[in-house]
Amino acid sequence: RIVRRAGSVTTTYEEMSRVRARSGPDMARTLRWPDLVGFGLGGMVGAGVFVATGRAARLYAGPAVVVSYAIAGLCALLSAFCYTEFAVDMPVAGGAFSYLRVTFGEFAAFLTGANLIMEYVFSNAAVARSFTAYLGTAIGVDTPEKWRVTVSFLPKGFNQIDLLAVGVILLITICICYSTKESSVLNMVLTTIHIAFILFIIVMGFWRGEWRNLTHPADPAKDAGGFMPYGIGGVLNGAAMVYVSYIGYDAVSTMAEEVSEPTRDIPVGVSGSVALVTVLYCLMALSMSMLVPYDAIDVESPFSGAFKGSDGWGWVSNVIGAGASFGILTSLLVSMLGQARYLCVIGRSNVVPAWLAKVHPSTATPVNASAFLGLFTAAIALFTDLDILLDLVSIGTLFVFYMVANAVVYRRYVAAGTGSDANRSWPTAAFLLSFSLAALAFTLLWHCTPTGIAKAALLAVCAAAALSLLTAFRFLVPQARKPEFWGVPMMPWIPAVSIFLNVFLLGSLDGPSYVRFGLFSAAAVLVYVLYSVHASHDAEENGDLLMKVGDSEARIVAGAGDGASKV
Repeated sequence: RIVRRAGSVTTTYEEMSRVRARSGPDMARTLRWPDLVGFGLGGMVGAGVFVATGRAARLYAGPAVVVSYAIAGLCALLSAFCYTEFAVDMPVAGGAFSYLRVTFGEFAAFLTGANLIMEYVFSNAAVARSFTAYLGTAIGVDTPEKWRVTVSFLPKGFNQIDLLAVGVILLITICICYSTKESSVLNMVLTTIHIAFILFIIVMGFWRGEWRNLTHPADPAKDAGGFMPYGIGGVLNGAAMVYVSYIGYDAVSTMAEEVSEPTRDIPVGVSGSVALVTVLYCLMALSMSMLVPYDAIDVESPFSGAFKGSDGWGWVSNVIGAGASFGILTSLLVSMLGQARYLCVIGRSNVVPAWLAKVHPSTATPVNASAFLGLFTAAIALFTDLDILLDLVSIGTLFVFYMVANAVVYRRYVAAGTGSDANRSWPTAAFLLSFSLAALAFTLLWHCTPTGIAKAALLAVCAAAALSLLTAFRFLVPQARKPEFWGVPMMPWIPAVSIFLNVFLLGSLDGPSYVRFGLFSAAAVLVYVLYSVHASHDAEENGDLLMKVGDSEARIVAGAGDGASKV
């Protein structure tokens, strides 16, 4: 059963017809590109940027943190292109899970999807608890003393009950269960307020800041001067640190099933939101670098700390706390929308209980998945003190970005359903594996070897090897298919660069991130072996994976028309 199901792939048409029909009623197609841009901005611009900027500037990049944000934004845009090709070609709610299932099979999709959902749940719980802290800062309240209940007999880290965080999660859960369009309106309002706070911070930075701080440290005798005091290596390390601020745009792709015109709205919504966020982040980084010399930045609260020492400007710290609170609400709303749609589509494949896939006929939203994950997240946020959002890049999300970049290359060069699959698949698979190994070797050398001529030479060899592999693949292996509506430009260069950069970013994570990823992956494999593979196998044997009894599928297949014939 494992051999039969683990590598089983579906087609695009199956994902959009038979598989989607298992949810019952269709999700309402009410979203346009402004909604997607709003969701992208809301998902990305959270509280993380307020801390990540200070840490990257003080410890790695100096004033050149603005360049670090530009590099990280480019990386995010390349990954967004890969997501966009899949989302336009296959506008379903499953996001990366569906993309990997039509490319690499059920097991790869389940493993990455399960890790992504766990990362969503744990980080959302941490986000909700941080909302309590930032709101307390905004109004001058000592959060642990006033708004959290300490239970003495529980172990440290689990002994502070946060009822406000639970309340926020439950309210957002009710909102996303009620209507996606109304959730979009709420997100747009909150995001607009949050962006207004950010623009206020940027204006204050340019007004109160000094250009000389971009090149002159506070203590020239101790710290290096110049725009790049840590060199180009520090700028790249800074880019790896601030990349966490861009995570969130992937949730937009999970709403593809609710977009009225996917071929137009998805490319504008996904890529446009990443581009706008990159501009905002670069301006924030520049304004902070102008306010305070890089060696005097408060690592934990860089923007608030920049104003606390100024006479008559301490109130700006409270404004920053209020702005961060709105950012937390928007990122929480978008993340919870995304996680519910991931789980809904995973339920359609029967690898988790099928009732999680049901769409409510009145609200046209995945109510079961939304309510289940909302309650699960609230239970964790109630008592668990999680410090994941601001200290650790989401390894599960980066792994999914890496897998999607591989999948878009594989799908372009290996045409499913043709007799030449075997002939086409092995050179593509060999290239992807070899290129990933070259990127891994570069990453290990970058992080583990001492600075010097030998290190530079070895890095050059790895980069040359990766470039040679990419060039040979580009000219020796022809593409097997062309996207009908929208495709990643400069194939395979852009997804290959995305693969390389994601491997580099994964190499920047610390030990606890990999421990958590290993534990989640082991748990996911156990669930798949003990339950999922049997549930999906039995569903196939009973015909549930081949045929849906009911009006919904008949309506979808009947309405497919020429598209079905074309497939």
